[in-house]
Amino acid sequence: MNTRTAASTQTISNFTANWLAVAQRITLCSLLLGSLPLGSMAIPCAPANADEGMWLFNALPKNYLKDTYDFTVTDEWANHIMLSSVRFNSGGSASFVSSNGLVLTNHHVGAETLHKLSDADNNYYKDGFYAKTMSDEIKAPDLELNQLVSISDVTAKVNGVVKPGMNAGAAAAARRAAIAKIENDSLEETKLRSNVVTLYGGARYHLYRYKKYTDVRLVWSPESAIAFFGGDADNFEYPRYCLDVCIFRVYENDEPAKVEHFLKVSKKGAGDGELVLVSGNPGRTQRIFTVAALKHQRDHRMPYVLDFLRRREILFQQFSLESDEKKRRGQDELFGLQNSRKAFTGMLKGLQNPSIIADKQKKEDQLRRAVGANPRLKKYATAWQQIEEVQARRLAIQGQTGSFASRRFDIAMELVLLAAEDAKPNEKRLPQYRDSNRESLEQQLFSPAPIYDDVELVKFADSIELFVERRGGDNELVRLVLDGQSPSNLAAAVLNKTKLADIDERKRLAKSGAEGISASKDPMIRLALIMEPEFRRLRKVGDELNEVERQAYSQIADALFAVQGASTYPDATFTLRLAYGPVKGYEEGGQRIPPWTTMGGAFDHEKRHNAKDDWQLPKSWKDRKDKLNLDTPFNFVCTADIIGGNSGSPVVNRAGELVGVIFDGNIQSLTADYMYSDEQGRATSVHSSAVIEALRKIYDAKKLADQLGN
Repeated sequence: MNTRTAASTQTISNFTANWLAVAQRITLCSLLLGSLPLGSMAIPCAPANADEGMWLFNALPKNYLKDTYDFTVTDEWANHIMLSSVRFNSGGSASFVSSNGLVLTNHHVGAETLHKLSDADNNYYKDGFYAKTMSDEIKAPDLELNQLVSISDVTAKVNGVVKPGMNAGAAAAARRAAIAKIENDSLEETKLRSNVVTLYGGARYHLYRYKKYTDVRLVWSPESAIAFFGGDADNFEYPRYCLDVCIFRVYENDEPAKVEHFLKVSKKGAGDGELVLVSGNPGRTQRIFTVAALKHQRDHRMPYVLDFLRRREILFQQFSLESDEKKRRGQDELFGLQNSRKAFTGMLKGLQNPSIIADKQKKEDQLRRAVGANPRLKKYATAWQQIEEVQARRLAIQGQTGSFASRRFDIAMELVLLAAEDAKPNEKRLPQYRDSNRESLEQQLFSPAPIYDDVELVKFADSIELFVERRGGDNELVRLVLDGQSPSNLAAAVLNKTKLADIDERKRLAKSGAEGISASKDPMIRLALIMEPEFRRLRKVGDELNEVERQAYSQIADALFAVQGASTYPDATFTLRLAYGPVKGYEEGGQRIPPWTTMGGAFDHEKRHNAKDDWQLPKSWKDRKDKLNLDTPFNFVCTADIIGGNSGSPVVNRAGELVGVIFDGNIQSLTADYMYSDEQGRATSVHSSAVIEALRKIYDAKKLADQLGN
């Protein structure tokens, strides 16, 4: 997939690198699904299937694991797994795998950084990379890794500020202020990244504290031909034959970090039927969505999103055909678009299955009847109607935007908003501009990552054209933006004259404050100033709709607690969760699909496809075939409950040893956003044995292999 889609492509606003970190943008999930921003809403889901659940580390299903698998989860075991896990702030998961700071994740999670580090002479994404010595390791320009170190309940502090009779706007403002104070106080006290996470629709708020690593260096990556073997055609399919992994290292004070908690690597990996556990950061689920909300996704939001994705995919396909260098520059964008298009097609197909909506309706009706029959719960009876009304209001603003697709426009809008927000008290700022988030924001804002003029132009012009299409050529804001020019001419003129590719100029403008921004003649800043009121208007509308939904879903959460009990897991929020299930094959089309593939099978797969297109193994693999143990397990599947954001998650055994790395789900798992099924849905991983075999026998990386788990 790549499971990053739910965390991970800068497609519509961005589901890869900065879906949490890039300040002013609404996340891809928010734009795509027309709902709450990632991490802002999570609702309890009562597990209806055996191994369903993305469980909080401070509320693990210990009794279930003991009763079902005879596995005792100790606090020591859970704490070790938590501290060994890593979140890529760019969208994805990972784990520490050595005492000297090695981090193992997916190739596609690291892809954005691989592209940023590449140039016309060195294509690390396509050709791979190996630093034979630590001095050869290449520093990523703007990558931040997060290690969760503590969780605490701050529900009373957040909910206590919302008083009876407050309207949605006032309630949202009060919550923001309370959260800002909690985060800022925590930052000052601990110096750790501090984020308040909404759980159970507002029934719970937890403070997550992270140790941040911002000096992250590339150590090794295989060729894209084997990392994404089979390409788009094999994406979300199984069997698979992909070495979708790469390795980074974190540094502190210019030295490899000394890491206390890291995962040992299992010598034998996972076996058929063996219980495995997945520690990662699933992006977002909406399993408690009401029927009205799901129908909105099915009939309006997802079709709209797919139209956009197809449009932009064609745009970048054409762009990539113009030259090899343009193909390299546009590859990450195109991959993200194709991945998202296929993922959302699968999700939409699931929602178009009448039986799924019927099943949701049945369960919803049962809960509503229980609410109506209980005098204590009757006050919650209007929650479903409130959510239905929100969907109609969301539809009314669908397609409206206060932004354009351009990295330099993003920078301009960040500078404009930063200047305005800095003039406010911390608790009244937009969340991404609070003091607690400043360091992460500035790392992105002043990133030295390359910005390519040709990529910028094709995206920027197309997004302005779409803006005109959506609003009409006579719209007042459209006329103000165009100023008598065509979209393509405007895009070219603004990009030609802006100086925002210069980091020093960004820093100068950031220091100049509101007065300096207002006086700036930079055309991109001027355009951002024109769009700022619309951005804020849409943000305000979104915040108010979010608050209405938050309160309604919180009531549904209370009803669920009352009817089903509180032993449930919340929807995903791109925070650390534990999932589990056995290694297990499945049946498809009357055939039994085995749980794992082998490295030798990759050569057979290439032969079946006549070694054409994306089914061509790298030369390094062909040259070293005779050195490989072809029976080495390569990819495997298990029933663990995963979603986008889980890409790169470590798969561990009972002993806490690494046995694999999640990189995908099969096509049957794409309904996991709103329902889980272990009948055919599977999580797909790279087997740990394949990683070691490839490092030692294909990439001559014995020294690196020896470090893993040590």
